[in-house]
Amino acid sequence: MRIALIGYGKMGKAIERIALQRGHEITLKIDLDNAQDLTAQNLAKADVAIEFTGPGSAPENLLRCAASGIPTICGSTGWLEQYPAVKTAFEAKGSAFLYASNFSIGVNIFFELNKKLASLMAPHPEYTVSLREIHHITKKDAPSGTAITLAEEIQTAIPTLTQWVNRPAENSHELPILSERVDQAPGTHLVTYHCPIDDIEIIHTAHSRDGFAGGAVLAAEFIQHKKGTYSMKDVLGF
Repeated sequence: MRIALIGYGKMGKAIERIALQRGHEITLKIDLDNAQDLTAQNLAKADVAIEFTGPGSAPENLLRCAASGIPTICGSTGWLEQYPAVKTAFEAKGSAFLYASNFSIGVNIFFELNKKLASLMAPHPEYTVSLREIHHITKKDAPSGTAITLAEEIQTAIPTLTQWVNRPAENSHELPILSERVDQAPGTHLVTYHCPIDDIEIIHTAHSRDGFAGGAVLAAEFIQHKKGTYSMKDVLGF
């Protein structure tokens, strides 16, 4: 498989290493220094594009990929207010698009555990729930996309939580997400249900970027010959 790699920071380099180990070829590497090379002509040399940049550049990058008709996966977070337009652009070209707030297989299993735990806790309002996420100091968005996904899953199961907030809760309808930035921390997400009697917690801690990068390559392999919109649930068969 030939891959166009859009974003060549630490995550992009990890994706490249794992893709090469799996026998794939990187035909295009886009970074800040050569953004002008993200052209239809260069994208046409690849079978799949993998986009890992940031909230400021992701929508434009994705629209270019959509216009080129190349199947694309995206792991950039913080841009989802523009997701409907991006999804429509891929559908209009009959191409394929897969977005995930987190490509780690472990995290996606964690999502399923989070949904199940929230549904079990919903009938017990004596418990208050909170989220905590810890990432490296260069992460561009807070809270993390993974934390937002966790929060939205909890809100679906517990509809009295009408909004998540990136601070301590001020009333019973708020779901707090506490964000911490620590040098070199790949990512930790903690969900806690607390009451005066006991606490219930689930936690996922990443030890390196390889879990995210490996999942991204797996998603690219999955989407290569497809059309439509997908998620990691489709990749993992959940």
